[in-house]
Amino acid sequence: MRSKLERLQKFMAECGVASRRKSETLIENGAVKVNGRVARIGDKVNPDADKVYVHNKRIVIKKKGGKRYIMLNKPRGYVTTMSDERGRKCVADLVKDIPERIYPVGRLDKDSEGMLLMTNDGDFANIVMHPKKQINKVYRVTVKPDMPDDVAKKIMKGVMIDGRKTAPCEVRVISRGDERANVEIVLREGRNREIRKMCENFDIEVLRLKRISVGSVKMGKLKRGMWRDLTVDEVKKLSANPSPSKYQI
Repeated sequence: MRSKLERLQKFMAECGVASRRKSETLIENGAVKVNGRVARIGDKVNPDADKVYVHNKRIVIKKKGGKRYIMLNKPRGYVTTMSDERGRKCVADLVKDIPERIYPVGRLDKDSEGMLLMTNDGDFANIVMHPKKQINKVYRVTVKPDMPDDVAKKIMKGVMIDGRKTAPCEVRVISRGDERANVEIVLREGRNREIRKMCENFDIEVLRLKRISVGSVKMGKLKRGMWRDLTVDEVKKLSANPSPSKYQI
């Protein structure tokens, strides 16, 4: 029987509510209560004694099943949440046959597609998303009307978004034609709609955005809307060091 106190967001992640970072947001928004009191960031709980509620529903650590790590090829039109108050399609609909209560590691916006990791391992999710890890996330992007070389260099060095400069990234133009350009972009941070906002700064429209790999783990030929378990080797790679950069910045 566990008796040590642990951080509330860690306990929430272990219960499968959300990642630690998303759990912190829920706490900040007043959606979490501990023993009837609205929780605050920094609170700790005793998992064996304290009663924790999220949106007035008590949460507990599931005793059955082990840790689960999956890769989903998210289609466009799905939001990266396990439920949606507005009734939109969410990624939970695509993993209903998984008995463990998993949640997304990071996110892809509704109009984006591709590789989305999901797990019930809070430590793993925290490692993959932690900014200090700088794990490469590779995207194939179709833009209109073009991605000029000088603009690509500016994006690589960083662009001001919402009052803060983006981290250096990697940009490679794969092909051009018919007022379109296909570009590969490698990010090492996870800001909201980052690629779309960087392109908007230069009046470039993103027509399609697909994540194809995280770290050294690639999505490969996984069909749209389908999922598979990560291999033991893939989990180890994502939990260790990020993949090396492919291009010069």
